[in-house]
Amino acid sequence: MNKKNILEIKNLSIKYGEFLAVDKVSFALEKGDFIGIVGPNGAGKSTLIKSILGLLKPSSGEINFNFDSKNIFSKIGYLPQKTQNISNIFPVSVEETVVMGLLSQKKFPKFFNKEDLIKVEKVLKKLKIGNLSKRLIYELSGGQQQRVFLARALVSDPEILIFDEPSTALDPKSRNEFFDLLKTLNKEKLITIILITHDTGYIGSYANRLLYLDTKLVFFGDINDYCKGEKMDSCFEKSDKHIIWHQHN
Repeated sequence: MNKKNILEIKNLSIKYGEFLAVDKVSFALEKGDFIGIVGPNGAGKSTLIKSILGLLKPSSGEINFNFDSKNIFSKIGYLPQKTQNISNIFPVSVEETVVMGLLSQKKFPKFFNKEDLIKVEKVLKKLKIGNLSKRLIYELSGGQQQRVFLARALVSDPEILIFDEPSTALDPKSRNEFFDLLKTLNKEKLITIILITHDTGYIGSYANRLLYLDTKLVFFGDINDYCKGEKMDSCFEKSDKHIIWHQHN
């Protein structure tokens, strides 16, 4: 593996039974990359992410990480889709939700201690939601909930953050604030970010690379190169390409 690369995917294929969801996909990410994953519905985007997270076993190919840690998945933070559907039947506080992000670092028996709560307090303050620590999750707005789940992903000091449509339920103001926060984390802490999105008008403002997936890898590279590529006209309308380029520049 190239020492600069934090993640390498080689000829990855994933099947559900006989259905081929991802077909011989290869790409590599360097530390500090911000990659937007785009493509039509059913193109294999979420399947690819689940495989990177270890939730799906590839049919063939390789997924290699370059971490200074034996516990690979403690270095990956994940924010799933539709975190806003939270029931009041299970009343959990913000603090309790965020500390669960440290479970992957615990050996059996898995107990939380004072140092863990200090980590939670620090990450909540960094995300400007320290005043919400004792509030119940279901009482919060969609934007506040997203920050809480981002805090849960960040509390273990990950090197990679993975998001699946994080802005789906957010209003424009909350969406802008959330993406600005991700950009800050990416620039200041060099956290590598992988983000599935349909917000093509926003991704150019934040990502430095674009991956277009439609079962096969259609495009992977710098956003400027994508915007100059004529073959991508078949994937996006020319107006969308212009929006992405304009936002990126």
